[in-house]
Amino acid sequence: VQLQASGGGLVQAGGSLRLSCVASGSKTSFNRMGWYRQVPGKLRELVAIITSGGSTNYADSVKDRFTISRDNANKTVYLQMNSLKPEDTALYYCYVDFDTKYSLEDYWGQGTLVTVSS
Repeated sequence: VQLQASGGGLVQAGGSLRLSCVASGSKTSFNRMGWYRQVPGKLRELVAIITSGGSTNYADSVKDRFTISRDNANKTVYLQMNSLKPEDTALYYCYVDFDTKYSLEDYWGQGTLVTVSS
């Protein structure tokens, strides 16, 4: 499984961005798809995640501003980010996981940089 994230960039505070992440490879379905973010010197943190059944979970800091969605047919996960704040500045990584016969496998994208100016 390879993940290709896109959509990052520079935006002013209050603006919006939409991140996309496309999975390629032979795997056709995933349990969870989501987004994490990391800033230098800090641990990677969960931003939002969505299950195969459509249940979502968000970090408290992004609730009511970010929306995660997925397109299973195209193996894509999206993150719509509105009302962006300077503290949202980070490298955003997409994530997918799925069950195998013996374990849970997970994969990470390469990261897309989001910079929010004040």
